[in-house]
Amino acid sequence: MEIFILAFFALGYLVLAGADIGVGMTLPYLGRSGAERREVIAAIAPFFLGNEVWLVATAGVLAGLFPELEGELLAGNYSVVVVLLLGWIVRDMGLWLRGRVPGRRWAGFWDGAIVAGSWGLALSWGLLLSHVLLGIQGPVALLPALVVAALFATHGLTFAALRLRGVLRERAAVLSGGSGGPVEARTYTLTTGALVAVGVLAGLRLPLHPGTSGSLLVPVILVLIPLLVAAQGWVWWTFRHRVTGPSYL
Repeated sequence: MEIFILAFFALGYLVLAGADIGVGMTLPYLGRSGAERREVIAAIAPFFLGNEVWLVATAGVLAGLFPELEGELLAGNYSVVVVLLLGWIVRDMGLWLRGRVPGRRWAGFWDGAIVAGSWGLALSWGLLLSHVLLGIQGPVALLPALVVAALFATHGLTFAALRLRGVLRERAAVLSGGSGGPVEARTYTLTTGALVAVGVLAGLRLPLHPGTSGSLLVPVILVLIPLLVAAQGWVWWTFRHRVTGPSYL
């Protein structure tokens, strides 16, 4: 049961947060002006905080149910984890601060932070997955990490194609041939499946040996999971329509 709980949160994070990471990575392509970039960011504005809950939950499950695995992952990838956390902080700072002070230079600086932080997140996850899947570290690991980062970017573009309208949707739908909703939805399903496959393959390579606290924590987590899923479902249902303008960000 502990393994399924870890897989549920980790795969959920890859799929859900992978979309907003990918949108941030492709922000310069999708948004050619300040107004366009603000509308692109509106596509992920209702979701990115909720998506980050899945990462926090994954870290909590690792620490509580798989302490040995947590120690191995941190000890073997300390610098990558630090870069990942920095990318997370920089990306979120960009999202929160870009619209707080008027002016193109201010917004442009934080737009750059969003892009840099998103790429930092994608490459860090790529390096971690490269280490787990292929057992490689160092400069050579950048090659498979770039492949994983490209998958994040592709996932973000397909998500943006489902959320945006007009010219912005046409740019995002480049992978769907500029076609309508059903094709975009199928493309998003394919990128989702690819991220899940990468996550599952990585999980199969991990030494998943639960600790001794499962009897206490598992029932609590099983009670919380329906609440998390219900909250996530409510957000997605509430903001299911395409973006019609800029958001609070």
